[in-house]
Amino acid sequence: MGDTDERVKPNRVVFVTVGTTCFDTLVRAVDTKEVKEALSLKGYTHLLIQMGRGSYVPTKSNGEDGSLVVDYFTFSSSIADSLRSASLVISHAGSGSIFETLRLGKPLIVVVNEDLMDNHQSELAEELAERKHLFCARPQTLYQTIAGMDLESLIPYSPGDATPVAKQINRFLGFPDD
Repeated sequence: MGDTDERVKPNRVVFVTVGTTCFDTLVRAVDTKEVKEALSLKGYTHLLIQMGRGSYVPTKSNGEDGSLVVDYFTFSSSIADSLRSASLVISHAGSGSIFETLRLGKPLIVVVNEDLMDNHQSELAEELAERKHLFCARPQTLYQTIAGMDLESLIPYSPGDATPVAKQINRFLGFPDD
């Protein structure tokens, strides 16, 4: 074994998703020098950004200078593979993206889009952050969230059992218990 073999870091991918929306403020935030450096300091090697309908185009990088390898795409028929291969997910506050990531057991930072009217998504993200299933940030606080996050503090999410609720509804409707 040569010296170079020992220095090869395993890929640790940060996957950023905005879903089908336009969330340029999130894409801009992850494309800043300070956020990229904070991710590098945490041991991440790659940044893959799904930018949706946005018009802001992040800066690609091949990582030659020791920085993160950065790539992006607009849409994919399925982001499941990107989620599965990620070491960290940074997502918009869409419930589908949140729960798909949590079911896979991936550490998650949810970034709330404050430009949305009637932002019920922020309530979901903040509740799950309070329960320590994920970290919640705003585009302007993303750097501080990454720099200060302790992944060991997260509690794995386990979906609830709907059986008691279903039985209660059946009883109410007059159906017999099984």
